[in-house]
Amino acid sequence: MPENVLSKIKKDNIKFIELQFIDINGKAKTVSIPVNMYKSTLEDGKWFDGSSIEGFSRIAEGDMYLKPDEDTYVVLPFHQEEYKTARIICDAYTPDGNPFQGDPRRVLKNMLEIAKAKGYKFMVCPELEFFLLSNVNGAFKPHDSAGYFDYPVKDQANLIKKEIMTLMQKVGIEPEMAHHEVSPGQQEIGFKYGDALKIADQTILFKQIVKTVAQKYGLMATFMPKPFKGINGSGMHTHFSLKDKDGKNVFFDSSDEYNLSATAKMFIEGVLTHVREINAVLNPTVNSYKRLVPGFEAPVYISYASNNRSALIRIPQLRKKGVKESSARGELRCPDSSCNPYLAFAAILAAGLDGLNKKMKIREPVEENIYKLDENQRLNRHIETLPESLGHAIHHFEQSELIKKTFGEHLFREYLRSRKLEWDNFRIQVTDWETKTYLEEI
Repeated sequence: MPENVLSKIKKDNIKFIELQFIDINGKAKTVSIPVNMYKSTLEDGKWFDGSSIEGFSRIAEGDMYLKPDEDTYVVLPFHQEEYKTARIICDAYTPDGNPFQGDPRRVLKNMLEIAKAKGYKFMVCPELEFFLLSNVNGAFKPHDSAGYFDYPVKDQANLIKKEIMTLMQKVGIEPEMAHHEVSPGQQEIGFKYGDALKIADQTILFKQIVKTVAQKYGLMATFMPKPFKGINGSGMHTHFSLKDKDGKNVFFDSSDEYNLSATAKMFIEGVLTHVREINAVLNPTVNSYKRLVPGFEAPVYISYASNNRSALIRIPQLRKKGVKESSARGELRCPDSSCNPYLAFAAILAAGLDGLNKKMKIREPVEENIYKLDENQRLNRHIETLPESLGHAIHHFEQSELIKKTFGEHLFREYLRSRKLEWDNFRIQVTDWETKTYLEEI
């Protein structure tokens, strides 16, 4: 039994433990226990009804138990001393003692083990955008009217971001930069690069911190991809690369125009080749596709480039002098924060590794503004587009052998069922736009 966590619990004067796990849609589920119950939980697990959790199991086979991953222990900075609480993320297990293969965290762990067997460690860094909203006469509206990199002196957004970053540091999340984004009320805070599993864990906690701090100031924070018509939506641009067993960035090659190695190029081509299949994972909601339209800085064209932000994968430029090897990476610009980060990172890794396995030759970069190319020009350049709707994304997902293998039979079936249910529920809705447009005219 690891003594260090038990000693930390005592040293930190913890009163309660939150045992956390994630459902297939990326929602955090929590069981709270008094601290005196932790030792038995560590030894025997904490049993729960898996049939009540989205995507976990059927009623006839519902019993499961949670096993704490003690590496994820953090003291939550939200509670008074008398209720001081630590959070530990758990993995789900079946009654026979085997890891539950439908657990999204397990899917990412499995993919990371596959990468490790090939000599790689998958590194990611998400940039999460969100809106701070005020409730004005019962309607939520952007909290400010500022723009990109503006310093909003007349509102609380700057103070809120600083408090969020302070709490991030308290729980072991290293923020890199915070700033106002393009749209009114829109903010962005980026993390420091890290191991994909650690960053997925931190992404869940980060969203909790953002929402908690916003609520403290009487605002609401939302990671909804496209909450308002006519302005840019919020994404989760995801930077990625591979390290070898010695910690060296295998994406770097100083002799290449983009400082990309052959390994990097094959990996990137794998992502580009499979992105339509995995897009239902990266952009899993109906609303996601209201963001993925030309004209609002969200990429829809399947391509890569260095200076071109209309490309799906951007290759960030490295400093001309003193090139930093560790900075060589790709930036996938289509994901949004409605995704399950464990499944999203697993899908990106699976696609990239397929590129390596098949030694895929990378396509030509497109440095022009693709939004300004007409349809014939795009066809001549073989520039394909992302799915235009969740229904279209589901079609590609359902046919993907890569995703079936990555997710496993159970999770693939349950995830497909969940996405189809959302799409079907959306399709039967009659919107205000339809009523205003057609009611009197037809």
